[in-house]
Amino acid sequence: MLTILGVIMFLRFGFVVGQAGIIGTMAIVLFSNAITLLTTLSLSAIATNTKVEGGGAYFLISRSLGAEFGGAIGLVFFAAQALSVAMYVIGFTEALVGYLPVGTSSTLVASLTNIAVFACVAIGAAWTMKLQFLILAAVLFALFSFYAGAWTQFDTAIFLQNKGMGFSDGESFWTVFALFFPAVTGIMAGANMSGDLRNPARSIPLGTLAAVFVTGLIYISEAILIGGCRERETLITNNLVLSDIAVLPALIAAGVFAATISSALGSMMGAPRILQSLARDRLFRWLQPLGIGSGANSEPRRAILVTFLISQAGILLADLNTIAPLITMAFLVTYGLLNLATFYESITKNPSYRPRFKFCHWTTSLAGAIGCGIVMLLIDWQWAFVAISLFAALHWYLSKIDLTADFGNVTSGLLFERTRKNLLKLEGELYHPKNWRPFVLALSGTGFSRPHLVVFGHWLTSRTGILTLGQVIQGELDDRHRRRISQEKMLHTMIGEHGLNAFPAVVVASDYVTGVEALVQCQGLGRLRPNVVLLGCPLSADRMKIFSGLLRNLKGLSRSAVVLRRTDEPNDDWRPPSGTVDVWWRGRANGELMVLLAHLLLQNEDWRGRELRLLRVVDNEAGIAEVRNHLESLLKAARIPGVTKVVVSKDPEMAIQTTSRNAAMVFLGMQPPNIGDEEAFFYRTEKLAGGLSRVVFVQSAGGMRLES
Repeated sequence: MLTILGVIMFLRFGFVVGQAGIIGTMAIVLFSNAITLLTTLSLSAIATNTKVEGGGAYFLISRSLGAEFGGAIGLVFFAAQALSVAMYVIGFTEALVGYLPVGTSSTLVASLTNIAVFACVAIGAAWTMKLQFLILAAVLFALFSFYAGAWTQFDTAIFLQNKGMGFSDGESFWTVFALFFPAVTGIMAGANMSGDLRNPARSIPLGTLAAVFVTGLIYISEAILIGGCRERETLITNNLVLSDIAVLPALIAAGVFAATISSALGSMMGAPRILQSLARDRLFRWLQPLGIGSGANSEPRRAILVTFLISQAGILLADLNTIAPLITMAFLVTYGLLNLATFYESITKNPSYRPRFKFCHWTTSLAGAIGCGIVMLLIDWQWAFVAISLFAALHWYLSKIDLTADFGNVTSGLLFERTRKNLLKLEGELYHPKNWRPFVLALSGTGFSRPHLVVFGHWLTSRTGILTLGQVIQGELDDRHRRRISQEKMLHTMIGEHGLNAFPAVVVASDYVTGVEALVQCQGLGRLRPNVVLLGCPLSADRMKIFSGLLRNLKGLSRSAVVLRRTDEPNDDWRPPSGTVDVWWRGRANGELMVLLAHLLLQNEDWRGRELRLLRVVDNEAGIAEVRNHLESLLKAARIPGVTKVVVSKDPEMAIQTTSRNAAMVFLGMQPPNIGDEEAFFYRTEKLAGGLSRVVFVQSAGGMRLES
C-alpha cells in the first residue's frame, strides 16, 4: 500500500487530473486498477497453489512457465524494480529541494538519499519493515490533512470546469496513463518479500487485494477533490498542489518524504531478493555469486549493492518523466506473463493445480494478459517492441544453453492436454491413405549395437514420421526388471546424445520373436501405432527360419517390414554413401512403399543431391517403351522426382547386381516364405542381394497410395 501511495500521488497526480480531467483521471485509475486487480487474482491463485519461497513474481512465473520464461522475466523485473528506486528517490529529491537553499544540487541530494536508502536496507529487512510503520503513519496524517483542506475548499464551478479532458500539446490519454501507471505497480511489493513472510499463501492474496481496493478508492476520491479545488492551469504547473490544498502543508511535505522514501525502501528490499532467488536457481552462471546470503536471515547484501549501483545510474542519467514509462513497460511484461502463467495452469487441467484462492478463472487471467499487451502498445509501441524483444532475446538465450535448474512447469501439462485432445480427435477421424506417415519401430539392439538401423530409421522419419527404438531382453520379468529400466535409461541418454527425435521402448520376453511381437502390438496409443518394423537381415540359414516366422506374423498383424541388409563397415554411420537410390519395381504390392521410403530418405539434408532411380527388369526389348511409360507415369502421379530405366535381361539377379553396383541404397520387394520354405527363401534373398553392400527388402502391409 505504501508503494502504491508514493511519488506519483503526491507530485504528479495533480498533473494527471489537469490533463485528463476528473472523468478521464477516474478512467485512468479504474483501467489501471482493473489490470492490477486481474493480475492480483492470478497472483493469488498461483501463490496459493505452491509453496512460495523468495523471489516473488520471478519465483511464481518460473515455477509455472519454466526456467526460460522465469529467467528472462526475472532479469527484466529486477531491472524495473531497481530503476523504481531511482524514480522514488528522484521524487523525494524534487520535494526536498524546495526546502533547501537555492542552488542546491538535485543530483547530489538524490545520490545522498539513495545511499541512505541503501544503508537502511543493508542493515536488514526486519529493521526496515519496522520503519515502514512510522512512514505509514506519516502518509495517513498527510492524507487526512489533504482531505480536510479539500473538503473546505471544494468549489462546484471549478469541478465542472475540470470535469472534461484538456490535454496540452504533446500529451494524450495514453501519455498521461503511462505517467500514472507506475503508481499502481506496487502490488508486487508484498510478493517480492515472499521469502520473509510467515504465511505467504495467506498474506499475499489478502494484503495485495486489500491494497488494490483501498488505494483505488483513495485515488478516485483525490481526483474528485483535487479537480474541485484548483483550476486546470494550476494543476498542470504546480507539482506541490496537494500542499496548497491541505490544512497543514507541513504534513503533506512529511507525507511526500515518507511515501517516496517508503517506496524506495520497498523497491530496494524487493529487487535484491528477486536477484538473489534468480542467482540461486543458477540460470546465469555469472549471477551465482549474488545468491549468497548474509546473517541468520540470509540477507541478500551483494544483490542489494548491485541494486544500489543500478538505481544510482538511473539517478545520474535520467529524470522522473523518462524513467516512469520504461518501468511501466517492464511491469506490464511481468504482469502479462503472470496472467499467462495462471491461464495456462487453468486450461491444462493439471491435477496439481489446486489453488486455495477460488476467485480466479482462466477468463480473468486471459483478460489480464491481453489487457497488459494492449496497454503496452497503446502507451508506446516502440518501447513495447524493445521490451518484448529484450525478453524474447533472454528467453532464446536460456533455451539454447544447458540449464541446470529443473522446474516442474506448465509446459508439459500444456503439451499433454494438447496431445490428449489431438489423439482423441485422431481416433475419431476417418483414415485416408493421403495421411499415411512412417511410424517406425526399429529393433536397435542393446545399447545401439545396431547403429545402422538407428541411423536408417532416423533418415526415414526425421522430417515426417515417428521413430521408436525397440529392444528385447530375453528372460523372465522378475529377473530382468532392473535391467529393463537401466536399458531404457541408456536409450534415453543415447537418443539425447545423438540428437534424435525418437522414443525408447524396452520389453522383457521369454524369446526374441515374442518380444518383438509384443512391442508391435502394444507400442503406441489408439490409431497412433507403429506401421513399419525395421529389422536387420539375418546372414545365416538357421536364423532365417526364426526370422521368416516373424515376417509372417508381422504380415498377419498388418505391419510393414523393412529389412536392412548391410555388409560394409563405414567409418561414419551417419554419413550416407555416394551414389543413386535404386528402387526395383515388380508391382504395386511392395513397390508403392519402396518408392515412398526412397523419397523420404532423399528428403534428408545429408542425402540431398542424390538421384532416385525407378528400375524394372524385362526379358525382351519389345516391352521397353510400355514399361518405361508406366514407370514415368507412376513417378508423375506420385509427384516424386526421379528417373526411370528399363533393363533387358533373362537373369534378373545379375541385372540388379550389375545395374546397382554403385548405388548408395537399393530397394527390393519381398514376400514372407511359406512354412518349410525358409531355407530356400534365405538363398533367394542372398542371390538377389549378391555383392551389393546396402539393400533394403520391403514387405508392405499397404495403407498408403503413391497418388494420394
